[in-house]
Amino acid sequence: MPYPIEKKFVVAVSSTVLFDLSYEHALYMEQGLEAFRRYQHEHRDDLPKPGTGFPFIRRLLMLNQMYPEEHPVDVVILSRYHADDGMRVLAAVREYGLDITRAFFMAGRKPYPFMESVNATLYLSTNAEQVREAVALGYPAGHVLPCEAVDDEQDDQLRIAFDFDGVLVDDEAEKVYKQTQDLDKFRQYELENRDRPLKSGPLMPLFQQLAYFQKLDSQRAQDDSGRKRLLRISIVTARGAPAHERLNNTLSSLGLEADEVFLMGGIEKKRVLDILKPHLFFDDQLAHLQPVARSTPSVHIPFGIANRGGEDS
Repeated sequence: MPYPIEKKFVVAVSSTVLFDLSYEHALYMEQGLEAFRRYQHEHRDDLPKPGTGFPFIRRLLMLNQMYPEEHPVDVVILSRYHADDGMRVLAAVREYGLDITRAFFMAGRKPYPFMESVNATLYLSTNAEQVREAVALGYPAGHVLPCEAVDDEQDDQLRIAFDFDGVLVDDEAEKVYKQTQDLDKFRQYELENRDRPLKSGPLMPLFQQLAYFQKLDSQRAQDDSGRKRLLRISIVTARGAPAHERLNNTLSSLGLEADEVFLMGGIEKKRVLDILKPHLFFDDQLAHLQPVARSTPSVHIPFGIANRGGEDS
């Protein structure tokens, strides 16, 4: 089954998502741009450590193994660095063997508007303010939180976990709960609307593109029992029964399914994520991310009612 090349799968990342440049950022904040640029130039040959998003990006690029001729997965670096400062980043890309050939260095200009120029489905950044701006303007962007997890380099499987409401779908259901603060009313509302699919949220296009590889990967594993799955997609949601029906019906209406669905029903998500060990977990609520971010690479999607007026819980 050939890959539809018009559906090229593009993810954009900042330099600081790929590599740990926390010292360099602190230098810039404390001593200014010139000190930062001088450090980058003097340490051009010093290899930075992998950043929080590195394990995800390395494995994402490995999905090209399914279509070596079409090469459908593309990662583009969108960076606020000057081009000269970015030479260290590109040298690190080469040293780590990442198949990344496109990079935009914009000398302080905001990167996210350039998502459109490369048809990126997702923009990952460590700059929370810019991610908020991007999401408010309708861009699918996520703020990558610091993480202390150590990557298992022998494990090449890509595992991605999504929250549901406010991430894969819009925040219609969350609005009902926020407005009523009544879990029973929320459940009743979802039961009454279980046959009406929820509208897509900011990361549904990402899920849909991953789902193409998921189905192919699953079929190959069935055809060859010795083949290891390259990709697994999970949904980890605070929903519980009976609110699961609308979740299932929404995914079915789009021809999608997850490998695992965890209906946590109020249990802390960390309990499951520490076992799943996803390479990225996307959630719209910092209250859910803060307990897990240290051990699980996590991305905050500042979308919807949960993130208005400084409300993140």
